[in-house]
Amino acid sequence: RVRSAATRHAPLPGRCAHFVLRKRRFCRMIPAPGRRFCGEHGHEEEQNDRKRIPCPLDPKHTVYEDQLQKHLKKCNSREKPKPVYFVQDINAGLRDAAEIPEKQVSTLFETGKLYLKVLHLSAGLELHLQEQILSHQALQEALNDPKNGESAFKHLKQQASILGNMEKLHLLGPGRCFVEFGAGRGKLSHWVDIALGNVENVQFLLVERATTRFKVDGKHKGRDSVFERLQVDIQHLCLNKVPVLEKKKLPVVGIGKHLCGAATDLALRCLVESYTICCDRDHEEPAPKRSRAAETEVAPHNSAGNESTTEDHKPVAGIVIALCCHHKCDWTHYVGREFFKSVGLGPVEFHYFQRMSSWATCGMRETTSKASTSEDSEDQTNDTEEHEQTLSRTESGSDTLQGILSVEERKEIGCLCKRLIDHGRVEYLQQQGYKAELQYYTDSAVSLENVLLTAVPSPSLIPEPTI
Repeated sequence: RVRSAATRHAPLPGRCAHFVLRKRRFCRMIPAPGRRFCGEHGHEEEQNDRKRIPCPLDPKHTVYEDQLQKHLKKCNSREKPKPVYFVQDINAGLRDAAEIPEKQVSTLFETGKLYLKVLHLSAGLELHLQEQILSHQALQEALNDPKNGESAFKHLKQQASILGNMEKLHLLGPGRCFVEFGAGRGKLSHWVDIALGNVENVQFLLVERATTRFKVDGKHKGRDSVFERLQVDIQHLCLNKVPVLEKKKLPVVGIGKHLCGAATDLALRCLVESYTICCDRDHEEPAPKRSRAAETEVAPHNSAGNESTTEDHKPVAGIVIALCCHHKCDWTHYVGREFFKSVGLGPVEFHYFQRMSSWATCGMRETTSKASTSEDSEDQTNDTEEHEQTLSRTESGSDTLQGILSVEERKEIGCLCKRLIDHGRVEYLQQQGYKAELQYYTDSAVSLENVLLTAVPSPSLIPEPTI
């Protein structure tokens, strides 16, 4: 792959003559006939007297000044019309998070009260998780394919275990809509579809706020199942307004692989609050008119009756989400506030629990100034996934606690912080009428973020599949 000295200083034949300093190579775009530079770098053409300026919507690319107005109408960075399922901040939660005073922050760290709270809480809660490392036949061929490298193999093992847990919960079946939050390329939905085979009346909704390259959706064209992408932030997603769900009324199964931080809380609220409540309202029938006196007499009975009618059905058939990045959680969006408040904690403690949670994956890194060897760095890179990158010294808190806690102590406290945050999510789901559990779904050698959150409605609330 190493080019000769002669070719390194000249563009490839038929390619742009602009040298990209950041990539240390020539631009590979094809210029117009008779030109040496492509349209992006045309301002370097000696014969070209047209001026190119940065696009006001996105300065990362340029545009001819005399074509600016035309470009603004079709620029990919322009503000697009909001889809029908966009409802501003519908899943955001309450915005009453308190600011954390700097003096209070330093006091918490210096006195060590925070560590005592972590250890005290962990002693009173069952935070030791069971292993549910499963697999699924749908991925066996890919798992045995020697063409897959180590990174691909790790992802396949995780996806296989997620599908195995879904099968154990009887969530792989016809008449369902699978909503993958933080879908990315859509690989998890891809394998769910393969596992389902030729079942009827299945829909996939892939929720991703960013545009994604190399999507696998195209592999499923012409199949009975339907893949649809929803390019929207989970914070603003109202599932009840998605046309296909309005039309088919399918029970929903929420899934996700490594749904980062606050995105998990947004997804949970999207499923069990905004979607469920909207569906319950749709199923409610208007009460017959009655006199004010009669209304007063039966008010208590009616109130109880309404509660039973809204709780006798759950449009969400199940939730299976692999958790990660607890350091990116946010008190504003967090669904487990009631649990934290019940044990005497608030936004200040949550702020530091979320920060210390990063020690579970970064705590094993020594805080001394001694440089690691290249061999150590290589091993660390191989074991670290995209969501497990090293945080800054300030974020991990290592600069504040250097020499106070050992590596193992930091790791233990980080894991406890993760489990406490997750416990709040479990209690939230239980209060919403779900049987929720946490389990290790893969080995830590495969992924340091190896905890799976599952939830299914209580037996009396399980929705019937639509066939």
